[in-house]
Amino acid sequence: MRIGFDAKRAFANKTGLGNYSRFVLDALLTNEKDQTCLAYTPKNNAKLFTNFPENNIRLPQTFLDRKLSAYWRYASITNQLEADDVHVFHGLSNELPQGLEKAGIKSVVTIHDLIFERLPHLFKPIDRIIYRHKFQSACRRADSVIAISEQTKRDLIELYNVNSDKVQVVYQDCNPIFKHQVEPREKEEVRRLYNIQGPYILCVGTLEERKNQHRLVEAFADVTNNNFQLILVGKPTSYTPKIFEYIKKNNLDTKVKILRDVPTAHLPALYQEAEIFAYISIYEGFGIPILEALHSGTPVLAAKGSCLEEAGGPGGLYADPYQKEDISHQLNKLITDAALRKHLVEAGKLHIRQFSGQNIARQLVDLYQNLG
Repeated sequence: MRIGFDAKRAFANKTGLGNYSRFVLDALLTNEKDQTCLAYTPKNNAKLFTNFPENNIRLPQTFLDRKLSAYWRYASITNQLEADDVHVFHGLSNELPQGLEKAGIKSVVTIHDLIFERLPHLFKPIDRIIYRHKFQSACRRADSVIAISEQTKRDLIELYNVNSDKVQVVYQDCNPIFKHQVEPREKEEVRRLYNIQGPYILCVGTLEERKNQHRLVEAFADVTNNNFQLILVGKPTSYTPKIFEYIKKNNLDTKVKILRDVPTAHLPALYQEAEIFAYISIYEGFGIPILEALHSGTPVLAAKGSCLEEAGGPGGLYADPYQKEDISHQLNKLITDAALRKHLVEAGKLHIRQFSGQNIARQLVDLYQNLG
């Protein structure tokens, strides 16, 4: 079977949709070698996916398509798909081009989340309008819709009235670098680089309102008589000064550390050295950082209410992200009970087996083949 992919993000985005796109393509290339995977992208100059076969990369062919790459992805790409005899086209990032049905090409779209619908105040009105149009159009025209979590599937059914039979949940895994044990010497170097001493709780994610780090800091401050530090790793935003202000006001300078511009290569060591990983985001489509923690052998404290309980399963404890007292209570349990942490680590290792590239690739190929 010849499968085409909207792979712009795989070749252009370092995180998020880029990671998902690379994971899907790599899983299929590694585990389903009988399938021909063609990656369609406006450009390939960022050196983000160098292990993808160059002869399977498809760029815009005409001068006009190269100049109007957005329109190429929106419509004229279908001409290339026909010429390449593509049987199924998979939009990996919430959208599909026009004309697939007329061309006789089956279509699949992955919808990652509807956060802009659940938390509209965090998005510009024009962005919400564009996202809504793209997502609804893709769901309506697709032969099958992939949701990356049961939560996203519920949102699609509730908010966009997508037929439940049309939506299939197919999970994803994290970057494989988190699956390898870091050498003790390298861990010590990373600790020294960021001046981290003693046991610590790690939180990784953009410092923004939805990620809820301010409330995590508040909850951590209420856990008394502990020698842990809280390490926040993430890109700062306009929300960050609120966190700094609380740290300063409550004399937490030695207890809470914020790290920015941390390279991905340092993250596995930070995860593996942490005693606890905390991720109490108010709303997520899936929660890749939780998988990163579980692969690292680190127990999780995550938020109730979206998809994080799916991602962490029995590898974590869960708290109401709006209730500081609940977060603090669960943190205290993890800090004071080493046996509980060990139990969660073992349970997490079993839980993450379902997210393997081999399992996901098989589910995807079965879905493609069942489209007829």
